[in-house]
Amino acid sequence: MPSLGITGGVATGKSSFTRALLKYLKAVVFDADQCARDLLMHDPQVQEEVLRHFGDGVETHGAIDRRKLREIVFSDSGKRRALEQILHPRIRECWVPQAGRAAKSGEWMVADIPLLYETGAEPYFKAVIVVACSYSTQIARMIADRNLDREIAEKIIASQLDLKIKMQKGSMVVWNDSAPECLDEQAVLIASSLHD
Repeated sequence: MPSLGITGGVATGKSSFTRALLKYLKAVVFDADQCARDLLMHDPQVQEEVLRHFGDGVETHGAIDRRKLREIVFSDSGKRRALEQILHPRIRECWVPQAGRAAKSGEWMVADIPLLYETGAEPYFKAVIVVACSYSTQIARMIADRNLDREIAEKIIASQLDLKIKMQKGSMVVWNDSAPECLDEQAVLIASSLHD
């Protein structure tokens, strides 16, 4: 089966939609955010490169402090690009073979990749679903759910490709400004269209 990309803006509900979709579509899943966390926590080469680029100030108790790293990279676009150059090729090395195995096995592969368009990954996917919501909802979720202040939340949103552009590029758009039941209904519709 072909691979399905899921993307959108930060805090639009990509992971929530992926979980909803998996109730109706049998698929293997790749989560780019989780992969990035795993690389920062467990890959010695990644940790060494991050410390070399960003200094000991991003280390707490022998581990990369993701909060400190986030504050640095979203205050300096050059440093953000440096981190992306460390992580993005390795993240792709994880999901591309997984997509190949899924295609051979006849299973769907669903890849939740927030920066799918920013990294030029769209040619790898049969379809791309963009999960979107209003700007005010994004900000509110980042403040409430991630304990970020408004300034850093706005910087993170501004660092990504505009959500309207992603929506125009996507094969399908899921609007997630409402209750979980609405997200679930959209997952049912999309899963049924993929089975056709």
